[in-house]
Amino acid sequence: MEQPERAGRPASDAGRPGGDRTGGGGAGRGGAGRDGVGGDGAGRGVGTAVQDPPRDPRWRERISMTLDLIRANPTGRIALKIFIAIAGALVVTIGIALIPLPGPGWLLVIAGLGIWAVEYHWARRLLGFTRRHVHGWTRWVTRQSLLVRIVLGSVGLVFVATVVWLSLKYSLGIDVVAKVMQYLATH
Repeated sequence: MEQPERAGRPASDAGRPGGDRTGGGGAGRGGAGRDGVGGDGAGRGVGTAVQDPPRDPRWRERISMTLDLIRANPTGRIALKIFIAIAGALVVTIGIALIPLPGPGWLLVIAGLGIWAVEYHWARRLLGFTRRHVHGWTRWVTRQSLLVRIVLGSVGLVFVATVVWLSLKYSLGIDVVAKVMQYLATH
C-alpha cells in the first residue's frame, strides 16, 4: 500500500523492488546510489543495499505539541491536571486491586504512574525508581539457579493463593479451605 507523501518524508521508495521514484538512484544525495555502484542506477542489484534510517516517532512530537497547546491556556492547564489525576488514579486503583490476582496488576500500576508522569514530577521520579528496581529484580532472578527460581515461584504462588483465599473468605464469605476439607472428609 503506497503512503502519501508528507513534509519531512523522503520521496523515494528505496525499500521497494521497483526502486527510486526520483529516477536518480540516490545520486542527488552525494555520489553513489543505494547500491554503492553509481548514481545512475546502472549497477542495481550488484552491490549491498543500505536500509533507510529508522523514522522518528512523530506521534510523540504530536502528543507533546498538543499538551503544550493545552497548557498554554490557564483553563486547559487546570483541566489537563484534573484529567491526568483522575485517569491515573483510576488506572492505579484498578492495578492495585488486580495485584493479588493473576493478571496485569503491576503493569496497570506502572501504566497509571506513566499517566501521572505526564503532568507530575513526583510520578516521573517514582516511575523511574520502579522501572530501575523491576529491571534489577528481573536481572537478579534470571541469574539465579533453577532451584532458586522454582522456590521464588512457589513462594509467589503461595502468596497469591493466600490472598485469593482471604479475599474470598472475608469479602464474599466463602471459605474455600473449609469446603475442600469438608469434601475430602465426606468422600
